[in-house]
Amino acid sequence: MWLGVDYYPEQWDPALMGADMDAILEMGSNVIRIAEFSWHLMEKTEGSYDFSFFDKVIAMAKERGLKVIMGTPTAAIPAWLAKKHPSILSQFENGQKRAFGGRHIYCFNSPEMYEYTEKIIRALVGHYRGERQIVAWQIDNEIGHEGSDLCWCPQCRRAFQSYLREKFGGDVDRLNDTYGTAFWSQEYNDFDEIPLPAETIAAHNPALRLDWERFRSRSIQRFMDFQARLVREIDPEAVVMHDFPGGGLDKHVSYADVARSLDVAAYNNYPVWGGQKEPLPPHEIAFGLDYIRGLKGKNFWITEAIMGAQGHDVTGFLPRPNQARMWSYQGMAHGCCSMLYFRYRGGVKGAEQFCCGIIDADNVKGRKFYEVQRFFRDISRYAGAMNDPILSDVAIVYDYDSLASLRIQRQSVLLDSQSEMKKLYKAFYDVNVPVDVIPAEADFSGYKVVLLPQLIITKPEFRARAEAFVQSGGTLVLTYRSAVKDRDNNIPFGQRMPVGYTGLAGVTVVETESLQDLDAFPLVGQGDFAGSTGAGGIFRDMLAVQDAEVLYRYGDAFYNEYAAVTRKKLDGGTVYYLGCGMEDAITARLMAAVLADSRIETTPSPDGVEIVTRGAGDRKVRMLINHNDHAVEAGGVALEPFACVIQPAG
Repeated sequence: MWLGVDYYPEQWDPALMGADMDAILEMGSNVIRIAEFSWHLMEKTEGSYDFSFFDKVIAMAKERGLKVIMGTPTAAIPAWLAKKHPSILSQFENGQKRAFGGRHIYCFNSPEMYEYTEKIIRALVGHYRGERQIVAWQIDNEIGHEGSDLCWCPQCRRAFQSYLREKFGGDVDRLNDTYGTAFWSQEYNDFDEIPLPAETIAAHNPALRLDWERFRSRSIQRFMDFQARLVREIDPEAVVMHDFPGGGLDKHVSYADVARSLDVAAYNNYPVWGGQKEPLPPHEIAFGLDYIRGLKGKNFWITEAIMGAQGHDVTGFLPRPNQARMWSYQGMAHGCCSMLYFRYRGGVKGAEQFCCGIIDADNVKGRKFYEVQRFFRDISRYAGAMNDPILSDVAIVYDYDSLASLRIQRQSVLLDSQSEMKKLYKAFYDVNVPVDVIPAEADFSGYKVVLLPQLIITKPEFRARAEAFVQSGGTLVLTYRSAVKDRDNNIPFGQRMPVGYTGLAGVTVVETESLQDLDAFPLVGQGDFAGSTGAGGIFRDMLAVQDAEVLYRYGDAFYNEYAAVTRKKLDGGTVYYLGCGMEDAITARLMAAVLADSRIETTPSPDGVEIVTRGAGDRKVRMLINHNDHAVEAGGVALEPFACVIQPAG
């Protein structure tokens, strides 16, 4: 278990380094993370490599028994490189070049970026090859973050056209037929006529836009794979990792694809950031953690855990005493097995002056320092349990193409697929049932319950796996806007929705409606749910039932002939279809039925208290985490505000 801090000694007087490392060691750290933004320090002029500063840092760490996570510095290119090759800078949609001065400003399709990345990595990793003090190499930083996943430069246009030429085998007529370019007279005579889907009048072709999303993802994935392969070529024993930012499901890149190049997926966990009035709800924080664990289907690291207030221009909410420490326990509860805090000391210069650290600019050890020290001391006793895998019976499945399709054509101003996932997730979180959040490519055959929220793109190979899962006894939950489009983002002709699933679900979608309210219509329970009423909104499918059981029906005058929620029990498993957005109470009641059908045990707890079991055998422990700002009792245990109690769970 690695426990430590993000440390940037290049930003301070070198005379502070010894005392800093002594204090870092005093906290209970065994690792520091360094060098991720130090390209110029390593190469002040082209080809003149100098790693002497970090030689001293590593030597000083070694004297104290501190290991090192070393970063490749490509997230922040040096000024001389931008000056020599201005084409390396990415471009906004309006054609304006991104100015030098920020971070993540390079274009992923720049040949020069590849050239100079290879040079600095060969020099850096070659210099430290065999250095046992380095336990991992972090490639780049928070890939695709802050809008850097999009670029509209001429290099990207040429690369996009080449991508399409490759995809369609050089046959532009095939592209025209697939895209339906006869609409609005958009036929292309050659691939070099194809535009980037920048702002226009009305909207670009949805099939073109989905291929653009795939192209953006592939551009970033290829660059990260390039770095990972290069590090391993130079140092075959290297552990390669990357620190993913939050909001991965909103990015124009599949983090699951990027993670395939890594040995370890890491996460920068910020439950609150500058400008937020208050932290994210506990279930949303947990969802983000489970999503990161799902990237590789195994435990992960947190490389930036919050301790102080955070913000670039707008300073943020200060975590209450023990609250950030509690978030650290929550991270461990959801599969983190190594944790580092951002940052050791808050900055006094540069863009992150208001990203407060464990120690503030006054350089005084205070409350935050001792909170970290207590956490490191306590959690290290449970290293074995935290390293054991998390075994879940429930999975929420997402699909990059479907997420992109819903970005392209949102269909309701209230429809946000990630929010709908979190609504479903909360129903399990509230009864302390662990959930894996996994990409559609992952194997889900071993779960008892699989939820497919808004998988709008239907793919025959995925559908076959879903059918096999149900036939093997699993419970499948489909939602509205499932299986509406084909893999080219077009609506299939002559087929009823959900396309390919009508027999499995026992329903067909007769009509659909987009709503601009969360509570636009009443829902009335039927059968086992008789007497249960509530409200729905966002979007709805009018469901004609073939051989399914109606659980809820629409209660408004014009559409009460249609089902809203159904369940079909087959010889093997069960299929639920949720035909609309629903209020939390109905969602919770339905998911309780899903859990009961699958004989999955729940653990009740007071509001704001999370109960998680970690570890196996004699390492098994129960973690009781109080997210409330007041004391509560759970499971016979008194919990102070923002406390975590860990006890044996044999």
